[in-house]
Amino acid sequence: MALSTAVDRAGAAVSPARRRWGERRFVLYMLVPAFFFLVCFYVYPTLYNLENSFTDLSLFGLKKGGQWIGVDNYVELLTSPDFRNVLWNTVVWLTIVGVAVRILLGLLLAFLLDSETLRKWRLTTISRILLIVPWATPPVVAIIIWRWLLDPKLGAINELLMALGVIDAPIAFLAERVWIWPALITIITWNTLPLVTLTFLAALQSLPRELIEAAQCDGATRLQTIRHVYLPHLRPAIIVMVLMSTFWTFNNFVYVWLTTGAGPGLYTNVMATEIYIKGFIDGRLGYSSAVGIVMATLMMIFGLIYLRVIAEREFKEEF
Repeated sequence: MALSTAVDRAGAAVSPARRRWGERRFVLYMLVPAFFFLVCFYVYPTLYNLENSFTDLSLFGLKKGGQWIGVDNYVELLTSPDFRNVLWNTVVWLTIVGVAVRILLGLLLAFLLDSETLRKWRLTTISRILLIVPWATPPVVAIIIWRWLLDPKLGAINELLMALGVIDAPIAFLAERVWIWPALITIITWNTLPLVTLTFLAALQSLPRELIEAAQCDGATRLQTIRHVYLPHLRPAIIVMVLMSTFWTFNNFVYVWLTTGAGPGLYTNVMATEIYIKGFIDGRLGYSSAVGIVMATLMMIFGLIYLRVIAEREFKEEF
């Protein structure tokens, strides 16, 4: 009897540890498919791309393969005057300006959609439905529509501006250097703004109304309420959307290539289109791989700094 009791106690003592191990093993089994696809579609291509970046691999000599040339591709890339223009277009125009416009407009639209005025006139539902339309439009379709709207001969925007007397002659928005980047950012913003707006709107609607009422009772103006109540509550959503929008925009190929083809000339060439041009038009797959590795490295550095300096501090304050 005593022996049986001792065995039962030992089993009871071991069972929680075994149970925890069983739970961990189950989690590991569930993660195996995810890790498999991660290795197949991310780790292996990245390592293969890194290897190619140190060779002179050509699109026209794939069977022969590329010969090892060390860091020559990287030296050529980083010392090229064309690459400085590509980097400027990618970092400043496409990413910084494009993301800033989306975040600011997304905040303004979120406040508008959450306003009492729309509720009073019962326009909340129709406004949100109309907001989803650009988001539901595939990028290729959106680009075709906007290219027609901005066309100097048949475009509705030129016709409208001329009818209103704003301009005397049609403007080639996608050919003139003064207008081409604002036009590109307009197209990208129109197609991607709804996601940003809806994210901020969801954050706004989770804000306790008691905080707003307390601020109003204390005599806070509308601007003071936005600054000290709304924006602190929206900060985590803003941090996440800035990070995600930066990744999506920095790596984007479709909007620039289908709208301008990186032109006129190479005026709107960005890193994603540079990879395509060097790899599949010039046939320099080794050099193209080097551009891809630099692009991925820049994004990794940005993500680490952003998460370490801004996001980590913010979420520590929140939690």
